[in-house]
Amino acid sequence: MAKVKARVKVPKSVKKGEIFEVKSLISHKMESGQRKGKDGKKIPRQIINKFVCAYNGKDVFSSDWRGAVSANPYMAFHLKAVDSGSLDFTWTDDSGDVFKKSAKIKVT
Repeated sequence: MAKVKARVKVPKSVKKGEIFEVKSLISHKMESGQRKGKDGKKIPRQIINKFVCAYNGKDVFSSDWRGAVSANPYMAFHLKAVDSGSLDFTWTDDSGDVFKKSAKIKVT
């Protein structure tokens, strides 16, 4: 598989109790297993099937993905600012490969 690149966008700082938006994007082909290659054989399914975001070590958002998710999936969601720390993102694909990215956030 081509190199997978994960990107996340969170505000650098937010006020305690404020709701803020988290955005993530990962480059991944997300092969559904339905297409055929040039040789006429089906290309095996290879998708990201799990996404998790942890805030200071506690899972705060997760989703299970299926074959209908597009290539280079984008995910946006909202969180409530509690404490300064890190947001840790994890994507897992069908082959068991795990892709990680972290972002720091300051709560004032």
